Amino acid sequence: MNRLFSPVVSSMFLALMAFSGATYSAEAPKAAKVDPAKGSTLYADGDNARGLPACVSCHGAAGNSTITANPKLAGQPQEYLYKQLVDFTKPERANPVMTTFAKMLSDEEKRNVAAYLATQSSKPGAAKNRETIDLGKKIYRGGIAEKNVPACASCHGPAGAGNPAKYPRIGGQHQDYTIAQLGAFKANGRKNSPEMTTIAQRLSDDEMKAVADYVAGLK
Repeated sequence: MNRLFSPVVSSMFLALMAFSGATYSAEAPKAAKVDPAKGSTLYADGDNARGLPACVSCHGAAGNSTITANPKLAGQPQEYLYKQLVDFTKPERANPVMTTFAKMLSDEEKRNVAAYLATQSSKPGAAKNRETIDLGKKIYRGGIAEKNVPACASCHGPAGAGNPAKYPRIGGQHQDYTIAQLGAFKANGRKNSPEMTTIAQRLSDDEMKAVADYVAGLK
């Protein structure tokens, strides 16, 4: 009996051992290490082979945009920037320009560009409207209790530096860009932050302009 089955058993045993060895010797794929240097190159030069333009052409040297309709990206939290690049590939933040470019970037490239921009220093902006500075300051620091609008500082920080992963740096941001984003949240055109949609819908146009102008002067 043993002589009859031993070759079969031996073959099965060897096969199982080989399978087991293959299973446990295989290493799980490692996540690519974030490389700000590669992000810097992609930001400055783009990728002609893929038709990917340089980010610098719209967002300025080192992420300091001089075009007021385009955001300053320098000093933004790395996790937040990465999330926005991912969000641009989804309906929640569809954008005719950025959606096209974001879809061309690999996940690794998104992370590299975000890591590079997070290390850059944001150039300061300035409030322009003296008539609304007090209203903007009041909303930013204390909110509007009667409208159930929380203080902007509670999420974005006293100097507008933001909070990694969830809240962007808004201190020094261009007024035009901030107003446009608040308007998009209010009209439900930008849907990747339910919190901001709720808040923006409680603000009047004048209140949005006032807080956007105040925020531009934060350092």
